[in-house]
Amino acid sequence: MLFRRRKKASMADRLREFFWPRKGLTRPARYLAKRILRLSASPHAVAAGVAAGMFSAFTPLLGFHIILAMALAYLMAGNLLAAALATTIANPLTIPLIALATFRVGEALLGITSSEAVTAAELFHRLEHLQLSELWQPVLKPMLAGAGLLGLVTAAIAYGVTRFAVRSFKARRHARLLARAGLSPTRTTAFSPGETTP
Repeated sequence: MLFRRRKKASMADRLREFFWPRKGLTRPARYLAKRILRLSASPHAVAAGVAAGMFSAFTPLLGFHIILAMALAYLMAGNLLAAALATTIANPLTIPLIALATFRVGEALLGITSSEAVTAAELFHRLEHLQLSELWQPVLKPMLAGAGLLGLVTAAIAYGVTRFAVRSFKARRHARLLARAGLSPTRTTAFSPGETTP
């Protein structure tokens, strides 16, 4: 096989790689950011797609994040691929934290005071074993309320940061292309590539 290891990894090495990859935990995030920045769409479309993906990742609708993200991105004239990629913020490492945060914020918004502190494990146990009618009031209602607030705040921040990053990335790339062609970047500061002039 072409890219096979010369020496077969031991079970201990595989476990270590699973929990702490050799290239670090930030490598997938850096790759994802570069993949989003290089999308051939306007800064607004990419930013709207990322915002839609971020918002949907905070909802308790596990398994439907991509569908919801793409629907929201379509309504906002956002990039569908950016929306799908941004939903990866909800992954096995972050889902317990997101679920617990939305539950706690939802309880605070609705004025619900729990008699006992609920952990992420207990929350997922309830989601797995209770019927929908039993879940709505104590679990889903607070989670949806918390997801609405946290999702909107995160989406708004993500939109602003992504739009600025995409505009800067496209402007730098445009300037590099002009420099290679031996042209002077006279209008690169007037507007970013991918956006029309007002």
